[in-house]
Amino acid sequence: MNVPAHARPAPPPAGRHRHPLLRAPDPDGHAKVSFAELFFDLVFVFAVTQLSHTLIGHFSLHGVLQTGFLMLAVWWVWIFTSWVTNWLDPERMPVRVGLFAIMLLGLLMSASLPQAFGERALMFAGSFAAIQVGRTLFVLWAVRGADDTLTRNFQRIGVWLSVSAVLWIAGAMDPTLRVPLWIAALAIEYVGPSAGFHVPGLGRSATTDWNVSGGHLAERCALFVIIALGESLLVTGATFAAEPLSAIGLLAFLVSFGGSLAMWWLYFDTTNEFASGRIAHSQDPGRLARLAYTYMHLPIVAGIIVNAAADEFVLAHPEGHTDLKTAVCLLGGVGLYAVGVGLFKRAVIGRWPWSHLVAAVVLGLAGLVVSSWPPVATSAFACGVIVALAWWERRSRAMCLPPDSAEQNDEPSIGP
Repeated sequence: MNVPAHARPAPPPAGRHRHPLLRAPDPDGHAKVSFAELFFDLVFVFAVTQLSHTLIGHFSLHGVLQTGFLMLAVWWVWIFTSWVTNWLDPERMPVRVGLFAIMLLGLLMSASLPQAFGERALMFAGSFAAIQVGRTLFVLWAVRGADDTLTRNFQRIGVWLSVSAVLWIAGAMDPTLRVPLWIAALAIEYVGPSAGFHVPGLGRSATTDWNVSGGHLAERCALFVIIALGESLLVTGATFAAEPLSAIGLLAFLVSFGGSLAMWWLYFDTTNEFASGRIAHSQDPGRLARLAYTYMHLPIVAGIIVNAAADEFVLAHPEGHTDLKTAVCLLGGVGLYAVGVGLFKRAVIGRWPWSHLVAAVVLGLAGLVVSSWPPVATSAFACGVIVALAWWERRSRAMCLPPDSAEQNDEPSIGP
C-alpha cells in the first residue's frame, strides 16, 4: 500500500537515532491502538458513569451547569492523553508506567466528581492538575534529545498548564472564588490549542508541528464514543432490571435500546470511516485533529451522556406526562448529538450536512407539544428522529463526499 509522505510519521532528525520511547514510523500511516490504551480507557468508563449519575441526581440548572463543566474537564484529560500516546509508544515500559500513573490519578478524579464542587474539591482539582502538568513533564523527559520541535511544543504546553494548575488548586482551597477560578482555569486549557500555546520567548506552535497519526487519533475518539454509548446501555439495563416488569416498561426498554443503536449507526456507519480516511491523508493532520477530534467531539459525547440520563427518567416513569427534565434530556440530548455529528462532518467534509440541522429543528419544535405525551412516546419520537437522520445520511452519503479522489485531499476552509 502506497501512502503519501505527508500521511506517514516524520522520520527522526538527521544524524539521530529514533528515541526508544517514541512510536516507530508506521508504513500505513496508522499507529496501532495498544492494549495499554484500551486498559487506560476503563477509568473513563467510570468517569462517564459518574457524570451521568451526577446529572440524574442533580437535575437543575445549577446541577446541569456543574455536570457540563466536569464533563469538559474529563474530556480534556482524556483527549490530551490520547494526543500524547499518539507520539509515545505505550508498548515501552516507561510509557506504560506513566500511563498507569495517569490512570490512578484519573480514578481519584472520577471518584471525586459527584462532590467536586463540595467536600472533594481538592481531590478533583489536585488530581486533574497533577495529570495535566505531570503528563507534560513526562513527555519532556521522554522525548529529550530526540525531537526538538516536539520538545519546544510541550515546553509551551507546560507553561499554559502550569498557570491553569495554580488556578485549579487556588479554587479548591477557596470556596468563595472556586467557580470563577475554575472557569478561568478551564478556559485557559481550552483556548491553548487554538492559540498555539503561544508563550513569549518560546513562540507559538503551528499545527504542522503536530505530526499526528490521524488514523490513530480517529480510532481513539471513536472508542470514547463507544464508552459513552456503553454507559447509555448500562443505564438502560440497570434501570430496567430494577423496575417491576410490565408491558409499558418493556416497550420503554426497547425504545431506549433502539435510540442507542441509532446513535451508533449515525456515527459509525455514516461518519467515522470517511473522517478517519480524511485525516489520515490530510496535508495538515494536526489542524484537522485539533478541530474535528479535540473540539467537535465534545457535543457528541455530551449528547450521549444527556440521553443516558433521559433513558433512566423514561424507564423509571414511562407513563403519565413528559415532565420538563425528561423532555430536556430526551430532545436536548438527541439534538445535541445530531448537531455534534453535523459539526464533525462539517469539519472533515468542508460543508454543513443540512439533514442534521433539520433534525435539530424538528426536535426543538417537538418540545412545544411533548408535555402532553407519555414519556415512552417522547422517547420513541426522539428515537425515530435519529433513525430517520441516520437513514437520510446513509442514502445521501455519496452526495456528501467529494466527487473525486483528488478533491479528498483538499482541506476544509474552516476552524481555528
